[in-house]
Amino acid sequence: MLTLTSQQRTPKQNVAQIRKAGFIPAVLYGPSTAPISLQVEQKAFGKVYQEAGESALITLEIGGESAPVLVRDIQLHPMRSQILHIDFYQPRLDEAIEITVPLVFMGESAAVKDLGGTLIRNLQEVDVRALPQDLPHEIKVDISKLATFEDYITIKDLVQAAGVEILREAEDMVAQVVPVEDVEAELTTPVQENVEAVEQVKEKKAEETPEESAE
Repeated sequence: MLTLTSQQRTPKQNVAQIRKAGFIPAVLYGPSTAPISLQVEQKAFGKVYQEAGESALITLEIGGESAPVLVRDIQLHPMRSQILHIDFYQPRLDEAIEITVPLVFMGESAAVKDLGGTLIRNLQEVDVRALPQDLPHEIKVDISKLATFEDYITIKDLVQAAGVEILREAEDMVAQVVPVEDVEAELTTPVQENVEAVEQVKEKKAEETPEESAE
């Protein structure tokens, strides 16, 4: 488990000065944890977050003590890629929680390499349920199984860690490879208007207008 050091602060401290000093204001809370105002070093948090994301526990050190936490929320600057505030959540380790985990596509598909197909990622992430200590950082999808245009990967094909339940139907499509011409045809198909239906609506409105005016 990755470790991140934090410092306790008072809610009245000037957050602009905290950020100017290279820190990020934060708060820690949980079902059994009263809210605590903190600050974490910006560069240190960036390294931990890159590896853990929001779906894996990290050890947060606070004044000589430590707590297993999740990154619950990150507030970003609307114009810059600057983190303004972080919410850390300390869950109960004996209760399963639900969280969204990204899918990472890996390997090489023969249907793409040899047949010139296009990989379609039907899902980019999935919701899972597990005890906090069992939560995966990511779920890998091996696309080397996609050798032909008839092959596909569904939820049931994903390798699930012990104690982790993916909250999707087993037959839900995760990925497939389709011929390039199918993709091009879909992108270039013009939108067809149902002219007859439109005319019927126009006629109906025209018939209703005098009555509405009379009222």
